[in-house]
Amino acid sequence: MKKTLALTAAAALMLGLTACGASEDSNTGSPAAQAETSSAPAVEEAPSLDGTWKQTNSESEDSYQEATIEGDTITVNWVSNNGDTKSLYWVGTFPAPTEGGKQTITSEGDVDQMSTAMMASTDETKEFTIDNGELSYEVGMMGTTTVVRLEKQD
Repeated sequence: MKKTLALTAAAALMLGLTACGASEDSNTGSPAAQAETSSAPAVEEAPSLDGTWKQTNSESEDSYQEATIEGDTITVNWVSNNGDTKSLYWVGTFPAPTEGGKQTITSEGDVDQMSTAMMASTDETKEFTIDNGELSYEVGMMGTTTVVRLEKQD
């Protein structure tokens, strides 16, 4: 009799545990399951980079860097004389960002075009960082390196 009672109790416990496990897996419409699904971080939309970008950390309002982005091409110029003089620093292509947030993209330089410009970079690639409405990159000249920061103008 004790054996029968023990076996019945064990069978009831196993059925109870199996039922609990099954209800967890199949209850995807529960509020807890919905909360898990909706708490996944949303992916920010990629910003449009097209337009003119002006340097914000120049020591002079008369001399600064300016970038123009059209599609997958970025052109960066040294600007002086209140915008009357522009000298090529960088021209290259880059993969368009696929999402928002901070990211670094690598531009492949148009080495042939830059080789004819006296103030142009000699690098084959350049890393540009996009973060919170700012475009930045490193510029090196005569042994000095600085970070140029630009904001979109239009």
